[in-house]
This record gives sequence, C-alpha cells and structure tokens, in this order.
Amino acid sequence: MTAHSLTASQLSFGYSDTEILQMLDLTVPTGQMTVIVGANACGKSTLLRTMSRLLKPRHGHVLLDGKSIHRTPPRELARTLGLLPQSPIAPEGIAVADLVSRGRHPHQGLFSRWTRDDDEAVESALAATRTTELADRPVDELSGGQRQRVWIAMALAQQTDVLLLDEPTTFLDINHQVEVLDLLTDLNHSRGTTVVMVLHDLNLAARYADYLVAMAGGRVHSAGDPEVVLTEENVRQVFGLESRIIVDPTSSRPIMLPIGRHRMSQPTR
Repeated sequence: MTAHSLTASQLSFGYSDTEILQMLDLTVPTGQMTVIVGANACGKSTLLRTMSRLLKPRHGHVLLDGKSIHRTPPRELARTLGLLPQSPIAPEGIAVADLVSRGRHPHQGLFSRWTRDDDEAVESALAATRTTELADRPVDELSGGQRQRVWIAMALAQQTDVLLLDEPTTFLDINHQVEVLDLLTDLNHSRGTTVVMVLHDLNLAARYADYLVAMAGGRVHSAGDPEVVLTEENVRQVFGLESRIIVDPTSSRPIMLPIGRHRMSQPTR
C-alpha cells in the first residue's frame, strides 16, 4: 500500500450563476477515515465528484501527490483513486460478478489478459461484502441494500489506495449500515486505504471518522477530531438545529441528540 496525499486548494465550482463550492481548502489525512457531513445542498457530493475528476473546477486545483488530477492519465488515476457515486446505475441485465469485475478495468492494459490476481480481487470483494451467493444474479433483480453492497464490492475490487464514497449506506437498514462502515474500517486498518465518504447520520459519522469535516455554504466550516467538530454550536451553525452532545458509552465518541418541539421532558406538577 502506497501512501498518497489528496488535497483540494481554493476549489470553486458551480452552474451558471450558482456557486456550489466556494474557494474550498481541504487536505485529506493519508491512511485515515475522513467523513464529510453537512446540510443538504452544501456541496458534499459536488466536492467528492470534483476531487475524483468527474467535475472540473472553475477555480483551484485537486492535487494527488502534489500533481493536478487533470494532468494524470485516466487509467493511472483510476488505479490510485476510486469513486463510488451516489445512486450508480448498472447496465441492464448485468450479473453481479460481471459488475464487480469492472472494478478491475483500470488494471487491464490494452493487450493484457485477465489473470488469477483479477479473479482473487473479485472473489475477495464479493466475500468481504457478503455478496458471493449473489454472483450469478442480475443486479436489477436485487433489493436496494443488496445492490449497494454489490457496488461497494466493485469499488473494493478496484483496489485503489484512495477510495471516495458518496453515501455508501444509502438504502441500507441500520444493521447493514454498521456492517458496511465496519467493512470500510477493516479495509482502512488492514490495507491502509485512505477512505473519504459522505454520510448524513452525524452519530455514525462521529463514531467511524478519524477526521470529521463539516461543510456549510460550499466551504469547510470545521474539520478535525470528531470531539472537536461535533459540538452544539457547530450543529447549530451547520444544520440550524438545537442539540445536546453527550458521550457514547460504547465508543466514547460524541453523540448528537436533536432538540425538537415535541417529546421534550415536561416539568412535573
């Protein structure tokens, strides 16, 4: 496993007169789990897509090992950096094993043949996501949760040193959400893979992140250890929500308890 640096510098992106990212700076800690949180439309997904070269910034640069990703050949970039976008679409009728095998394309040269290493990478990805028994089934016949695990298997088969995931727990119940996040943590610990993902659940984000990034208005509002970022004041500023922060007795990480208008403790009479 090679340690790679990934940095966004003065990054701006938008459509027409709408600015989504505004002079954003972010240095991703190498070999750690980085989780990005923020309110809807704050630019989280746009940031991942820009950092993976799917979108070209209006201003600024995304640097991989100090080199602009736009100056890196696509196949070379795909061997180092992988992206699992939100709600990907599989070709109609494709089988699970065939879809997962597509993760190996960056490792195939113009005249290279499929090797045992490719087989092992696909088999390992299927096993890690518990989708081996689905290998021969068409992807479009699977449940939402099963499909999401298959997409993650394809990303794992790519075997990149840097992996970006946009809402990888979408469509999953809480049991499978934890299973997927445990899987990504295992990958980070065993291979040193740098993982960057967007999550909506603040408490899962705080539990699994080594480095937590809160975005607001197309910029990084705050970043650092979960204990530093997940505070009542930051939740108020980033999400417009009143909350209480307590310590998770299981993980010793912060937990956010939202304060709503109902189900509040009432004074005894």
